[in-house]
Amino acid sequence: MLIPHRLNAEIGKRIGSAMSQLNPSLSDHVAGLLAIAKQKNAKIVEDFFPDVPDGPLKQTALAIISAWYLGVVSDAPDAEVFAFEYALMYQPTRDVMTIPSYAISGPNGWSSNAPPLSDMPEF
Repeated sequence: MLIPHRLNAEIGKRIGSAMSQLNPSLSDHVAGLLAIAKQKNAKIVEDFFPDVPDGPLKQTALAIISAWYLGVVSDAPDAEVFAFEYALMYQPTRDVMTIPSYAISGPNGWSSNAPPLSDMPEF
């Protein structure tokens, strides 16, 4: 209900698990958000989001939205990236922006063996 996109279920499970560790009340907050959406007969986020009260419910809603767009659940320097190529902020540019990689076989291509180095030329 918060994000009008097709979302990857496996990424969602990982994000949900990580968010639950940071916020033990996550399931209660999600239930509260869903109750507001149901009460408003919401089909899209705009149908119910204005009725979400400021405080923990709104903070949780914004954290969920942020996690899907950024691909991380925290802005800490050591935050685990869950979804670089599935992060929603990457989607509009995926046809022109490659995933950063040192892999010679291409972006996200970690399975190929690197070609052997040749001898350095002598001048």
